[in-house]
Amino acid sequence: MDTAELLQPQADMAAVDAGEFVAGAIAGDTGAFEQLYRQFSPRIYGLCLRMTGQREAAEDCTQESFIAAWKALPRFEQRSRFSTWLHRIAVHTVLSRRRGLRNLYEVAEPATGLPDVADPGSASQPLDIEQAIANLPDGARHVLVLVGIYGYSHAEAAASLGIAEGTCKAQLHRARSLLAATLGLEDK
Repeated sequence: MDTAELLQPQADMAAVDAGEFVAGAIAGDTGAFEQLYRQFSPRIYGLCLRMTGQREAAEDCTQESFIAAWKALPRFEQRSRFSTWLHRIAVHTVLSRRRGLRNLYEVAEPATGLPDVADPGSASQPLDIEQAIANLPDGARHVLVLVGIYGYSHAEAAASLGIAEGTCKAQLHRARSLLAATLGLEDK
């Protein structure tokens, strides 16, 4: 999967005309649902990867999101776009998984295989914003992904995350400050 694909925000997902596949999937057509999976799984994976910071967890969350979507399809009222509905399922899947895993693991390891951003001044080491985002604390990362990348309002993100709107704003400020410091972009 191309990194550029992962960086596409939710707005690009909405551009995909999935109406006929959604109708078929609601009617129980597994082939139609497979087409929806093929269209939307790369971007759902990108969202899950950004929120979890771990490739394996993102893969699991992507699969769990589509399983949950398949089970919930009969209740999909089509008041919103399928992509928006699926996006919310994925966010809830990641957050539910985090709550469940919090008791099992004290420290989650960030995504592997990406270069470190410890020395942003080094010309031989490229800056990797995805790695920097993956290294943010959970709360700051979740708010940054939802508000800063996917365009949620603070109220929507706060409701999805189960936090106060003021906390959401503070976490976004914290995330931006930490990113600026990590990437060497703070005011000097």
